[in-house]
Amino acid sequence: MSTNIFKVCAAVVVCALSSVAYATPDIQHWQSASGAKVLFVEDHDIPMLDVAVSVPAGSSFDTAQKSGTAGLTQQLLDLGSQGLSEDDIARGMADLGAQLGGSFDQDRASVSLRTLSDQAVRDKALGIMASVLQHPVFAPDILAREKTRVISALKEAETKPENIADKAFQKAVFGTHPYALPVSGEVASVATITAQDLQDFYRAHYNARRAVVAIMGDVTRAQAQAIAEQLTGALPEADAGTALPGVARQIAASEQRIAHPATQSHILIGAPGMSRTDPDYFPLYVGNYILGGGGFVSRLMSEVREKRGLAYSVYSYFMPLKQTGAFQIGLQTKKEQADDALRLVRKTLADFVAHGPTEQELRAAKQNIVGGFPLRIDSNRKILDYLSVIGFYDMPLTYLDDFSSRVEHVTVAQIRDAFKRHIDPQHMATVMVGAPNTGDPLPSKPDGEPTPAESAK
Repeated sequence: MSTNIFKVCAAVVVCALSSVAYATPDIQHWQSASGAKVLFVEDHDIPMLDVAVSVPAGSSFDTAQKSGTAGLTQQLLDLGSQGLSEDDIARGMADLGAQLGGSFDQDRASVSLRTLSDQAVRDKALGIMASVLQHPVFAPDILAREKTRVISALKEAETKPENIADKAFQKAVFGTHPYALPVSGEVASVATITAQDLQDFYRAHYNARRAVVAIMGDVTRAQAQAIAEQLTGALPEADAGTALPGVARQIAASEQRIAHPATQSHILIGAPGMSRTDPDYFPLYVGNYILGGGGFVSRLMSEVREKRGLAYSVYSYFMPLKQTGAFQIGLQTKKEQADDALRLVRKTLADFVAHGPTEQELRAAKQNIVGGFPLRIDSNRKILDYLSVIGFYDMPLTYLDDFSSRVEHVTVAQIRDAFKRHIDPQHMATVMVGAPNTGDPLPSKPDGEPTPAESAK
């Protein structure tokens, strides 16, 4: 075989392998008999099954008086159910080599399972998961223990500059909207939560008709249908639930400087950004990669760290939620140069919003984003997470198929236009913890009373 023919054949093999690497999963979907939305990817390459059930029961469904209820409800699901103690659940999963987990944020709560797909193992693991999801007991003694742990963590967080900054920032961006409620609650509110509060929250929000079941792995469609029904068929009956209110798109400019003895200032800047289904999602996503989401290749990193050495790290990101989530820029810097760093970040943002990226920056961003896309779907767990997000936020089932194409079609003009409509540099919330000229001692407070940082939130 000649050298040229060998090169051609090698190129064909590389292209074939590349096409396999970029292949997106085939998503099947249906509504279960219980009313749950189900997304399923069948894959028999490895003998594993991943399952997740998500419901709209995140921290934004709390009240200010009982903030922390949603988080504790999700947390106690696997700490005791009808017929199964906390130890029974933990030991049962360990004996099977299975993993029971979950996630929790402002919008949703979820329970997940990873197990071998062998029928005997799978059936036992799914049985435990079904009991945890559908028959939790919320034992008062377990709740008391977990409340003590949460309150201890909250008190410790009150001393950390990054936590103080985040709480003040969320309040400044979201005001009275439920997204401003702290995800883990407040010390005073958590202390008042009862087992009845958890039962009431569970019955109101853990409902099959609002649930999303994601299934990924080594089972058939018929088996997946049975799994979805097994996990949701006995969830509580509830009404349609209350939809979250919209988020005000523009906020008044604000700046908070909060004393802290840390050697560095922790700075957050931001405003309401975009929702998960915003029509401008891709221009904003690609634009933010160029601005501050691309690590060392981002403009903020270049201006603030590389050229002037004002911070070790600086970043920006959008947090898309059911309603409009936050756009946030963050950095840490020495106190004596905090004001210089803040001015530079504001100028860099203003320049980007006014002029957008260069064509060269856009080409490089597209190459990095598209080139890295296969790593986003290179495991069953990652695909499961995408299935949950796609189902929960009512995103197109072709989202993964379309991702690279949507990125490739973004233009400089689209980025500039989207940023001008979503981000106003003159209406941003700024929080600086460990600010210069504010004194070093932490603010004192009576037990149960909010610190200045909490009051700002």
